Amino acid sequence: MKLSVNLPTKSYDLLIEKGSLNDVGKWVSTIWDKRQIVIISDENVASIYGDLVQKKIQAQGFDASLFTIPPGETSKSLEMAEKLYEFLASKNMTRKDGIVILGGGVVGDLGGFVASTYMRGLDFLQIPTTLLAQVDSSIGGKTAVNTKWAKNLVGTFAQPDGVLIDPNTLLTLEDRRIREGLAEVVKSAAIADLELWHLLKDLENEQSALNVSEEIIYACCKVKRKVVEEDERDTGIRLILNFGHTIGHAIEQTYGYGVITHGEAVAIGMCQITKQAEKMGEMPKGTLKELEEMLSKFHLPTTLDDWQEEALFKALSHDKKTSGQSIRIILLKEIGEAKIERITLDEMKSYLKR
Repeated sequence: MKLSVNLPTKSYDLLIEKGSLNDVGKWVSTIWDKRQIVIISDENVASIYGDLVQKKIQAQGFDASLFTIPPGETSKSLEMAEKLYEFLASKNMTRKDGIVILGGGVVGDLGGFVASTYMRGLDFLQIPTTLLAQVDSSIGGKTAVNTKWAKNLVGTFAQPDGVLIDPNTLLTLEDRRIREGLAEVVKSAAIADLELWHLLKDLENEQSALNVSEEIIYACCKVKRKVVEEDERDTGIRLILNFGHTIGHAIEQTYGYGVITHGEAVAIGMCQITKQAEKMGEMPKGTLKELEEMLSKFHLPTTLDDWQEEALFKALSHDKKTSGQSIRIILLKEIGEAKIERITLDEMKSYLKR
């Protein structure tokens, strides 16, 4: 399966195919001419695929080296970015060279940020290996690192030259990583794809989702492509992709990155904002029940016992969707269609109540 993303700044293809990682060298050679390449991965992913990807790329005549980072959200930092800059400089990387990003969302965000800022921008390719990255974060050109103030506070918009998605990489993931990716899949269906929602309803659990992984990934990529093509810079319709993320990011920051995964936080965020919106008449009655049933089937959390309302509100004040004393939130008109609302920060407090 192939999808083309066509933007004013750049066009590129997404290749979605089981077993495609075995042909990664040929794929790279169809996009780039001969150059020096640095592959950025995390230690876990590199232990499985690093050697394969490096050798396949080298076999096509590229000079390819591998740089690994510790796994987890704490690596998505300015400190780790600086270590990468130093490695690129030690390799005498120039703007004619390129970066291949191999891994999940953390590696993708960090690697894209480094690629887009080193020497004011190097070409890069994305090879996402987690479900979350395959259906969401590897597409659309958002890059970022975290700070103590907020998740993804420092970042850029930079589009890759191509994205290779091999659903077979999902077979090596632990169940929790599959589940967190499914949170983003549920989000995509809820905001823009009723057909995907019905497909998910017919599944029994997260393992049955793997049997139709190509179809799920393709559907999510189509949703994201459509939105990104309409709004590359995240100023309008692209905001619907943040359903559940405003509260979700605050949860991650408040409770600790990695303690609650990104997908788990988004699942809780979607349910929390839907619950309060239903109470206020901003969403149709029954939406929360549908959402909770879907997420629970995939063993995703829908609430938190230790709800720290004030700490969450403080974290929200640094959200990128805030402007002055207002913030934009994403609600559902119905399952399959989202809407954007601008509310005051004081009004936002109502959405954080239990």
